[in-house]
Amino acid sequence: MTRTPKKAATGTLMGLALGDALGFPTEFNDVPSILAKCGPWRTMELPVTRGTAYITDDTQMTLAFARGIRTAMERGPLAPLRLARPVRDEYVDWYHSPENNRAPGNTCMRACMLLDSDRAWQDASQIHSKGCGANMRVAPIGLVPGLSEEQRAGAAQLQAALTHGHPTGLAASDLTARAVWLLAQGVDPAGLVGQLRSYAYESRDTYRERWLGDLWTRSQDPDARHFVRRGWDECLAVLERLDAVQRTADPELDPCTYTGDGWIAEEALATGLLCFLLFPGEPLTALRRAACTRGDSDSIAALAGAFAGAHLGADAWPAEWTARIEHRDELLELGALWDA
Repeated sequence: MTRTPKKAATGTLMGLALGDALGFPTEFNDVPSILAKCGPWRTMELPVTRGTAYITDDTQMTLAFARGIRTAMERGPLAPLRLARPVRDEYVDWYHSPENNRAPGNTCMRACMLLDSDRAWQDASQIHSKGCGANMRVAPIGLVPGLSEEQRAGAAQLQAALTHGHPTGLAASDLTARAVWLLAQGVDPAGLVGQLRSYAYESRDTYRERWLGDLWTRSQDPDARHFVRRGWDECLAVLERLDAVQRTADPELDPCTYTGDGWIAEEALATGLLCFLLFPGEPLTALRRAACTRGDSDSIAALAGAFAGAHLGADAWPAEWTARIEHRDELLELGALWDA
């Protein structure tokens, strides 16, 4: 598999931001309320205020991670210590930003408060949280060309662990990055879930100590292998549910009914994937389906948009939408960096 000129990085980052913006006003609403407010889900329009489609903490933290990767790789090959410092700094900057007023998650806020110190990042990590804040922001590492599998997986888990130390948060972030990478490389969506399940089985016994250090010792697990298996097994369970319904799910039914409401990491991955897989060739329909859900709609739609953009590239998104998205210039700049 080789990269194509479809500009997968730009497509992924823009799709993530558009999904986030579309789901911003529908988060915390049930489906009847969303339909009453927005009309039929298949014709939902991008919400625009004073010419701008505003994003949430999902895109803000995605950009923070992306900037951290860029800084790290300007200093040399991607490695744990080289990555941890700039990403930590970006997360702390986000924590203090006046723009951090978009209903940020409690876990991210608490962990970033603790990261703003000289303590080891493992002591700031919220070891019992597997909220979706770990994998809603991980897509950029699936876009960087030239990484080894170990670098991509390690970096995905490390950026998650800075805030969400639960092993399921780590595994779901790794799987989300893997899905973005596979789709950007041209993998057929029909076989994607099978490939992710195989990857999860292969990863069950691997604790990435080089990237995570002694994080596992903050848990109640007897050893590192027990710790990491818990996360992969929870992800495998939801991927098996997804595999069972991806070809038979009713697109008119709330996808959360099949794979969960998305507030936790493994469900956000599965439900975001389901929305994309229901409409692999119709990216706007996938975003609209994801935004019209009873669950964590902005995160589900952000993930669906990332998957659709990785698959179809930058041309997936209409110019009248991308012209209005908040942080458009930075999204395009980072996309161009990794499309090159």
